[in-house]
Amino acid sequence: MTPQMTVPRRDKLKELLADGENVILFAKLDAKLEKFHQDNTFLYFTGLNHPNLIYVCEKHAGKCNDMLFIERSDPERIVWEGEKLGIEEARQISGIQRIHYLDELYNILTGICTLARKLYSNLGNVTLNRPPSYPMFMLEPVRNRYPHIEIEEINNLVAPLRKIKTDWEIEQLQTAIDITGDGILDVMHNAQAGMMEYELEATIFYRMQRSGVMRWGFAPIVAAGINAATLHYEKNNCPVSPDHLVLLDVGASYNNYSADITRCFPISGRFSPRQREIYTIVLDVQRQIIAMIAPGVTMAQLNERTRELLAAGLTEIGLIKDKDELSKYYMHSVGHFLGMDTHDLGGREAILEEGNVITVEPGIYIPEEQLGVRIEDDVLVTAEGHRVLSAKIPKTISELEAIRLQALSQ
Repeated sequence: MTPQMTVPRRDKLKELLADGENVILFAKLDAKLEKFHQDNTFLYFTGLNHPNLIYVCEKHAGKCNDMLFIERSDPERIVWEGEKLGIEEARQISGIQRIHYLDELYNILTGICTLARKLYSNLGNVTLNRPPSYPMFMLEPVRNRYPHIEIEEINNLVAPLRKIKTDWEIEQLQTAIDITGDGILDVMHNAQAGMMEYELEATIFYRMQRSGVMRWGFAPIVAAGINAATLHYEKNNCPVSPDHLVLLDVGASYNNYSADITRCFPISGRFSPRQREIYTIVLDVQRQIIAMIAPGVTMAQLNERTRELLAAGLTEIGLIKDKDELSKYYMHSVGHFLGMDTHDLGGREAILEEGNVITVEPGIYIPEEQLGVRIEDDVLVTAEGHRVLSAKIPKTISELEAIRLQALSQ
């Protein structure tokens, strides 16, 4: 990311603020001996992929002032940790001109709080049964000394900005999707009965790293047989049997933009009659839902139509007798927004707009038959309707069987 991208984002953020409203965003802390992964909201507005930073924006009398807080460099720690982000480098990367050190934060924040009535921050999930997040901990003095200041999670404020993807963001998503698709094909070409699920996972991750991608967008799901009927199966530690249908729900993260693709394929090379029957229903529903996508359509409409179509399909084959029974075999939404977060900002009642990217992922899960089928694509909402960003990744029965039979013949 460059200042040419992040400065306009901050300008739009400032337009959303009223007088007395302020923003404090916290970068992730240095995890020590772990690969660093930045907070996406912080990265979106600053472009800084460094730990232990804080961004502050205050609005008063119609004017906004923003500033960045960085670590002081400790010469004794350089040999262990390397150089810290310097003032000029921070300005060059972010375009933020006012740079302070972290040990100056509370003195400056004291002055801001005397005029503040609301503070937005990337607080994270706030639950009583878990320790407070780092931003919550850092803002506790504000909560205690200025109880009149409302402290609110920033997601609702910035969701309209992050939901609309720029051409550059779409390019990052497309790259992540293409790399993920290559990894899925690698698995289809190399999977054998007797392998462990984690071997198939390793095949995709090898492709990712060879392509310059260092991390998953989310914990990968590699599920064979009955494991595919567990929606968020993540153990990936079971053997693959010859009669199994394998479900891959995976996504590479490229420049912090995540793909999210699901494909199923038969280890034996051919779908069994029952696998073919269920797969055909899911694929037909997915195609019909994708065809609906256009500006003005709501996520609720996509969900409602998905349930109608799946219920009709399962009734026709006799798996259910009434549409109210559908939840036994299908229990999730048909899609979600996609971007820097795999489940990106945007609600279930949202109205689709040009520039949105969503997933479409109907499924049917029949644990008593050791069978789970889900098919997922990533779709861009365009002015004319939609474009499937993952269209190149095979998903028809004929395509999948051809790939597998060729792989098994070698």
